[in-house]
Amino acid sequence: MITTVGISSSGEMGHRVAKVLIDHDMPVIGCLEGRSERSQKRARAAGIESVANLNDVVQQADLFLSILPPVHALEMARKIAATGENVTYVDCNAVSPHTAIEIGDTLSNCGIDFIDAGIIGPPPTKQGVTRFYASGEHVDKFVLLSQYGLDIRILGNEIGQASGFKMCYASQTKGRYAIFIESLVAAYRLDCYHQLIDELKLSQHTIYTDIKNTVPDIPAKSNRWIVEMEEIAESFGAVGMTREIFYGVADMYRAITGVHLSEPNNLNLEELIAHLAKEMK
Repeated sequence: MITTVGISSSGEMGHRVAKVLIDHDMPVIGCLEGRSERSQKRARAAGIESVANLNDVVQQADLFLSILPPVHALEMARKIAATGENVTYVDCNAVSPHTAIEIGDTLSNCGIDFIDAGIIGPPPTKQGVTRFYASGEHVDKFVLLSQYGLDIRILGNEIGQASGFKMCYASQTKGRYAIFIESLVAAYRLDCYHQLIDELKLSQHTIYTDIKNTVPDIPAKSNRWIVEMEEIAESFGAVGMTREIFYGVADMYRAITGVHLSEPNNLNLEELIAHLAKEMK
């Protein structure tokens, strides 16, 4: 039985997931101390109850959702393990199976039940767009939240299945934009950008539409995607595939992140590519 859910943060994904649970009468708590005003505002809007510290979160919650940038996933697990509290821990972050296993070992060594999970889709602003894929021997505890608005799908009993699934999915849905941007910047520097765009419109219209609609938004996400691409590289390397492709993708997102853009970025596709072609190193 789950009566209260704890959550690691009130970022864009975290606070939306919390709101779904709260709207379905599942209380959600979190520690907002030290969070930005923006994060606190989102948490209040979602209805997340603020408690004093992380110890209080895990003392009061039956299940804890870790929804963070992947670079912080292991650190959060270590903090929860250090509390010594008995809470079911669900890691929902974009980490490799190796990292998921390390997180699981960190927690299980302290008697904490661990569930490997991955989120597919955008923050859940409407029904049917966001899914949780989960694996591990304690996954049935997480599935209980299906009664409170979450779409949860079981992949199996092994830690690493859900995180591996997420890596494979993200390699396609996020990785491809690094290739699009690199080819467009190269075309701009080779003085054949407009001809390339015209040919894509003629022969690859679906790809062109994806590029036009999505690439201008990538710089706002590229910093968050660097570590995720490196996790994908390690995931693929561990099963005998090359690591080099997605380390290259990570390098591309790192280069994009290094280019200054105004906030918010209102550049269209051609303006963005021209700017990157001039500034990106």
